[in-house]
Amino acid sequence: MKQIALDIGLSAGPTLANFCAGANEAALKHLELWVGGKTGAHNRSPVPTYFWGPSGSGKSHLLKAAREALREQGARVGWLDASVHEAPEFNESWAAVVLDDVHLYTAVQQHTAFNWFVNAQTHQRPVLAAGELPPADLKLRDDLRTRLGWGHIFAMHLLSEPERRSVLRQAADERGVFLSDEVMDYMLTRFSRDLGSLMELLELLDGYALQTKRGITVPLIKSMMDNV
Repeated sequence: MKQIALDIGLSAGPTLANFCAGANEAALKHLELWVGGKTGAHNRSPVPTYFWGPSGSGKSHLLKAAREALREQGARVGWLDASVHEAPEFNESWAAVVLDDVHLYTAVQQHTAFNWFVNAQTHQRPVLAAGELPPADLKLRDDLRTRLGWGHIFAMHLLSEPERRSVLRQAADERGVFLSDEVMDYMLTRFSRDLGSLMELLELLDGYALQTKRGITVPLIKSMMDNV
């Protein structure tokens, strides 16, 4: 059967607590220290941080988790990703600037990102950024690319299959849902393997199983997909 790629995210909302680090433990620890608690702003270094790696390795999860953590502290954040086509001017009230999917930026977005970066440095605000390539390999304007490589750089890695299975099993247990090995095999071979898509698939399956009053089985998955 042809694999089905589900372009869906974590509806529960990415947090640092629900990030499964695997080989990315150093990146997670760095961001936990960076976010800090209510006094985090006093200890937060203005040195930029850049995460790079393949799609599904957790880059966007970490950036969104950091944004949410700062919001919980009452801070505002400047956010730019490839889907933002009318970005605001830099705001001095921002506690940080966050740049996601920089490898996809248009010329206009690169101009905005550079402007935000320069202003962030001027006002001693940190920058968090992420892309699929290391800074030196990004096809971006030179002044932006070099700035992205100024500070902390973390290479992000995909979770191994055993790690994905473990996370799925734990998430299912928390929902009171039983996933047989057959169902796990089917999920991991027929659908997009990145963790965000798998967690969303689990949520959809749980809802469909409750709606139809059936357990989660391979026939149930096929039935749900036929009705999507």
